[in-house]
Amino acid sequence: GILVSCSDYHIFKKMHMTRRQAMDKYLSIVRAALDNGIRPRCHFEDITRADFYGFVVPFATELMNLAKESGIRIKIRACDTLGYGVSFPGVALPRSVPGIMYGLRHYADVPSGWLEWHGHNDFYKGVVNATTAWMYGASAVNCSLLGIGERTGNVPVEAMIFEYASLRGTMNGMHPEYITEIARYIENDTNYPIPPMTPFAGQNFNLTRAGIHADGLMKNPEIYNIFDTESILNRPPKVSITGTSGTAGIVFWLNHSYSRRGEKEYTKKDQEVFEFIIGCLDERGYFTESVEEIA
Repeated sequence: GILVSCSDYHIFKKMHMTRRQAMDKYLSIVRAALDNGIRPRCHFEDITRADFYGFVVPFATELMNLAKESGIRIKIRACDTLGYGVSFPGVALPRSVPGIMYGLRHYADVPSGWLEWHGHNDFYKGVVNATTAWMYGASAVNCSLLGIGERTGNVPVEAMIFEYASLRGTMNGMHPEYITEIARYIENDTNYPIPPMTPFAGQNFNLTRAGIHADGLMKNPEIYNIFDTESILNRPPKVSITGTSGTAGIVFWLNHSYSRRGEKEYTKKDQEVFEFIIGCLDERGYFTESVEEIA
């Protein structure tokens, strides 16, 4: 991997060079790598603040010429270093993710298999920008577990697993249930606290506190669960008992906590359920302590 920063912020303000000097320096390093039989990946840092047709495309074109001369693949990693990329069609360059991918593919003749996207999540656009890069020609996106990375993080690998499956209609050999194992490992063995609402990995991502949701889950899990989380992630839907759980929430919690699925499950009309709820309430009708402890 060779860092080839391409915005004027980096060229002028950080390296104190002209664009020509920066390009010549980058190309000399790439040539040295090629001379030693190394297949370079050039990291176009800060591409969403660069002069796209004034620097990025001419530089990428020179790299493709070197690749033809040497017969060695040169990958280009488009780095949205500050998360400025925008996915919507019609957005002006250099912010446009579709425009960046289209320009590299069609004006610098970079093969799709040599293009990848490296995004940051500063404006909550990490996942959508990575998906957009895929759609417009990048063959790969850079990810990290749980999106852990600089500042607000990078693109979560677990998010792109489901993006891939949504786009292609298949997991293509991936085992998404390991997302759950990885999340628990990170929490328990590295002491990294995963925010409980984190999609796919957080403790509460498929947990409901509303009785009306629990009632729907009992009738058919598809009503309120985003997909079959039990078979895909090895995580059945859960409820948490609160003041809004209602009888439905209590019944769902009892059936799942005591593995009554497949047996005769409790219903909202069972006398045992009524007695259990009464035992959990104080004189004002509020839960007095943890339902788990009472159970």
